[in-house]
Amino acid sequence: MKDVMECMRDTHAVRQFKQVEIDDETIAKVLEAGCYAPSAGNLQPWYFFVVKNSKVRQRLAEVSFEQSQLEEAPVAIVIMADPSRSNERYGERGAQLYCLQDTAAAAENILLAANSLGLGTCWVGAFDEPKVQEIVEAPPRLRAVAIICLGYSDEEVVIPKERLRVAEVTKIIH
Repeated sequence: MKDVMECMRDTHAVRQFKQVEIDDETIAKVLEAGCYAPSAGNLQPWYFFVVKNSKVRQRLAEVSFEQSQLEEAPVAIVIMADPSRSNERYGERGAQLYCLQDTAAAAENILLAANSLGLGTCWVGAFDEPKVQEIVEAPPRLRAVAIICLGYSDEEVVIPKERLRVAEVTKIIH
């Protein structure tokens, strides 16, 4: 497994995947990493729908502005937030913000763990939320936050990510 800083530098959006199945043990490791994410009050307001079925992934692609990587990837993980879980302790701010922050942290952990295991990923955030919820038959209390495409990359050349320098996005207050 790679060092976490190396994973952060190397992780990028993969849109072409090999048609190679991912074993259940590897998927379980990736999901476990999602569960290690920090969360407000340790409420862990996330839920993961693992979609292996190609017809379901095709439907997800259709309601995600035809993003074909959802069809190509052998697995799509629909990451849902449970606002009611955060609302119980933190009220509206928990329901409107904390649960989304927490679920995004779980998604990032999934991306990093996948990279460390040699998998490619693509975070999909553009989709028709109610239709995604309907497709995966999620309970109405859950809210779709992200879909992660998961598989072995079939991309030849990876162009390094351009990033702003730390000094451009940081203010140190003494």
